[in-house]
Amino acid sequence: MTTTASTTPTSTTTATVPPLPPLTTEQTRIHISATHRPATKRPPRLQDALDFWQFSGAAANVAMQMARPGVGHGVADSTVESGALMVHPWKRLRTTASYLAVAILGSPEEKKSFREAVNVAHRQVRSAPGAPVKYNAFDRDLQLWVAACLYIGFEDSYQLLHGKMNPEQAEHFYQTSSTLGTTLQVPEDMWPSTRAEFDEFWNEACRRIVVDEKVGAYIDDLLHLRMIAWYFRILFGGLLRFLTAGYLPPYFRQQMGIEWTAADQRRFEHLFVFVGFVNRFIPKFIRFFGTKSMMRDVRRRLRKHKALI
Repeated sequence: MTTTASTTPTSTTTATVPPLPPLTTEQTRIHISATHRPATKRPPRLQDALDFWQFSGAAANVAMQMARPGVGHGVADSTVESGALMVHPWKRLRTTASYLAVAILGSPEEKKSFREAVNVAHRQVRSAPGAPVKYNAFDRDLQLWVAACLYIGFEDSYQLLHGKMNPEQAEHFYQTSSTLGTTLQVPEDMWPSTRAEFDEFWNEACRRIVVDEKVGAYIDDLLHLRMIAWYFRILFGGLLRFLTAGYLPPYFRQQMGIEWTAADQRRFEHLFVFVGFVNRFIPKFIRFFGTKSMMRDVRRRLRKHKALI
């Protein structure tokens, strides 16, 4: 398996739709095998996927978001150092985890406060005059793309751990997800109303990904953990690259120049069969401790009028 992001442009650095045939779900989603694990007794909700395993695909999700040129260049070109992943990785992790906790568990007032805090940073993220890729952090289409990537990450991690959902379960899970976008600037009517409509939107939106040299280099730094201390890279680098490649859909791997074999896929699926089994014996308060602590931290910061991001 090779997990180095391509540094050769795969297309032009424009946001136009590449001239290729329609993509299929097999190309734009990872493979989830049907399993014999017990089905849930109640319809699953997005908040059921908020345990610590959600972070196993975090790097892949960032890479997927950045594959859209407007997002990728917005991140790579950003001069907002206080929130830069490559400069302050732990702070960025806290901010992202806090956003997800608030978007799914927060009250309307908490969502509003977090939206206002994010808006302060987003006002500084816009392309310079004459830039090859135009972007604006307030672009609702780009925010919808980011929210859709986040949803994909939640659904994939949940199914890898608990087994493939049937259509009714998948629909119920999806119907609890729109706040991933509406907590920012995405209006409710922009979020596809059904799981089937989301699939259509997602397959079409994936046709707009382009990983050029700049974005490819940034993703390569991310995959090789170049933003953290060398000893963490030695300990976790190989596992992160394997998980990241596994969480990427085939079309994304193709655009990023990442090789993935049938043997890699078997190892990835077997790993999560084991993790899913072990997960059944881990107390819920341990699995959800990280998200609950992020939510408590947000509420503490609100009470004390401290910065949220």
